[in-house]
Amino acid sequence: MFYKPVWGRTCGDIKASLCTWFWSHRSVLSHNLCTVLNVPHDPVALEEHFRDDDEGPVSNQGYMPYLNKFILEKVQGNFDKVEFNRMCWTLCAKKNLSKSPLLISDEDAFKVWVIFNFLSEDKYPLIIVPEEIEYLLKKITEAMGAGWQQEQFDHYKIALNTSREGLSAWELIDLIGSGQFSKGMDRQTVSMAINEVFNELILDVLKQGYMLKKGHKRKNWMERWFVLKPNIISYYVSEDLKDKKGDIILDGNCCVEALPDKDGKKCLFLIKCLDKTFEISASDKKKKQEWIQAIQSTVSLLRAGSAPPHKEARQKRKELRQKLLAEQEELERQMRELQAANENKQKELETVRKQLEAAAARAAEEEKKRLQTQVELQDRFSLELEREKMVRQKMEEQVAQKSSELEQYLQRVRELEEMYKQLQEALEDEKQARQDEETVRKLQARLLEEETAKRAELEKWHLQQQQTIQMTEAEKQELENQRMMKEQALQVAMEQLKQLELERKEALEQYEEVKKKLETAANNTKSWKDKVAHHEGLIRLIEPGSKNPHLITNWGPAAFTEAELEQRQRSWKGKKATSE
Repeated sequence: MFYKPVWGRTCGDIKASLCTWFWSHRSVLSHNLCTVLNVPHDPVALEEHFRDDDEGPVSNQGYMPYLNKFILEKVQGNFDKVEFNRMCWTLCAKKNLSKSPLLISDEDAFKVWVIFNFLSEDKYPLIIVPEEIEYLLKKITEAMGAGWQQEQFDHYKIALNTSREGLSAWELIDLIGSGQFSKGMDRQTVSMAINEVFNELILDVLKQGYMLKKGHKRKNWMERWFVLKPNIISYYVSEDLKDKKGDIILDGNCCVEALPDKDGKKCLFLIKCLDKTFEISASDKKKKQEWIQAIQSTVSLLRAGSAPPHKEARQKRKELRQKLLAEQEELERQMRELQAANENKQKELETVRKQLEAAAARAAEEEKKRLQTQVELQDRFSLELEREKMVRQKMEEQVAQKSSELEQYLQRVRELEEMYKQLQEALEDEKQARQDEETVRKLQARLLEEETAKRAELEKWHLQQQQTIQMTEAEKQELENQRMMKEQALQVAMEQLKQLELERKEALEQYEEVKKKLETAANNTKSWKDKVAHHEGLIRLIEPGSKNPHLITNWGPAAFTEAELEQRQRSWKGKKATSE
C-alpha cells in the first residue's frame, strides 16, 4: 500500500522516542495518528491489546502490531502527508537533531527531512546515496541562483565513499545547515531555495505565480496566486495560500489556447475544461508562454498516465543505479568464475606437476636399478635404454608443452585482469563524461536562454526606439503645424484686434456725435414741451393710441401718431397766427 513506504521511512527514526514515552501517552499517540491519517480511533481496541501487560512499559515490538492492525491497515490514502510527516518529525527531531548551530531554521530542517524521506533508498536503515545528494544539492543551488561546484562535491563524494554508502537524514540536515555548499548565501536565500525544492518534490508544485483571472459572474479581473500541480490548478488571494478561491480540475480532455489582446488586457490565454472555461492574463509574454507550456505538459502526462517529472526522474535515476549495480555484480560474478577457473587450472597443473615428479622419481629409481644392473644387463637392455630415452624425451616435450600452456593461461589471466581494470576505468570515464555532458548541456541551455532573453529585449528596445523616433517626428511635425496655425491665427487675431480698435474709435466718435445730437434734441424737446404747456395749459394725458404706426424718437416710441402730430402742428400754427 502507498502509505507503508512513508511510515517505513519515518517509523525507524521514531522507535526510540516511542519506546520511552508512549506507555503513559499511548492513547494520545494513537488518537493523534488516527486524526492525522483520517482513521476512526478505537480506544477499546487499544486497551484490549494491552490488557494483560503487567510487567511495566511495553516494548516497541508490542506497540507495532497494534499500529499495523488497528491503524495502518485502515488508511485509505485521503490524509495530509505533510501533517503526518510533521507529527513524525515532532517525535524524532528533538532526540536526533544536532545541537550545533545551523544556518537553517527548524522549519527548513523539517523540509530537508521530508525531502530525505522522498529521495532515500527503500531499505532500513534509511540512507541517501551520493547520487541523490548531488541531485538535491544541485536543485538547491539552482534555486539560490548560484553556480554548482562540481569539483568540491567530487572531493566530498570521494571522502564519503571511503567511509560509508550514504548519509542519514540528520547528517544530511547537518550538511545543508553547515553551509558547505551555500557559501556566500544568506539564511533567507537558502530558506527560499529549500522551500522551492520542497514545493516541487513533496507538494508536487510544477509552477506557481501571480496572474489575473476573469470572473464567471461579475466578469471582472482579479489578481490571484496560481499553483499548478499534476492534476489541478488552485488559485488563492495571495502567495501565503491561506485564502483559497477555487480549483481548476485538469484531465486528459483539457486544452490551453492563446488569445489575442482584448478589453485592455494583454498576454491572454484560455483553459478549457469539460464544465468550465477560464480566461487568464499573464504579466508578460514570457510568463504566458511558460504557463501554457507547463499546463500542456501536465495535460500530456495525464493523457499518458505518467507520473510527475520529478518522480519519473527519481525512478529513472533509481533504475540506472540498479542497472549499474547489476552490471557490477555481473562483472564480479564473471571475475569469480574466472578465479574459480584459474584455481581449477592451478589444481590441474599441480596434479600434472605431481605426476611429473612421481614419474621423475620413478625414473630415478629405475635409473638407479639400471645402474646397478648395467654391467650385467648392458647388452640385454640396450634396446630398452633407447626406448627409455625416447619415453623421457616425449615426457620432457609434454612437460614443456604443459609449461607453455600454463604460461599462456597465466598470460590470459593477466590480460583478463588488465581488461577488468580497463573496463573499470572506462566505466569511470563514462560516468565523468555523462556528468560533463550534463553540465555542458545545462550551461548551453542557460546561455541559450540568456541569449534569447537578451535578443528579445534588444529587439523590444529597438522597436520601442523606432516607435519613439516615429512618434517624436510626428509630434514634431504636428507641433510645427500647430505653431504655424497659431501664428496665422495670432496674425488674424491681431488684424481683427486692430480692426476692432478702429471700429471702437469710430463707434466712440459716433457716440460723441449722437450724444451731442441727443443733448440738442433734449434741449429742443424741453423747449417744445414748454410751448405745448403754454398753449394747451397742461400736458395731454397718455391714452391708448391708435393702431396707426407711431413715430420713433431717440427715447423710444412717441406719444402721438404722425397724423395727430400734424393736426397739432396746424392747430398750433392757427393759434399762433391768431395771437399775432
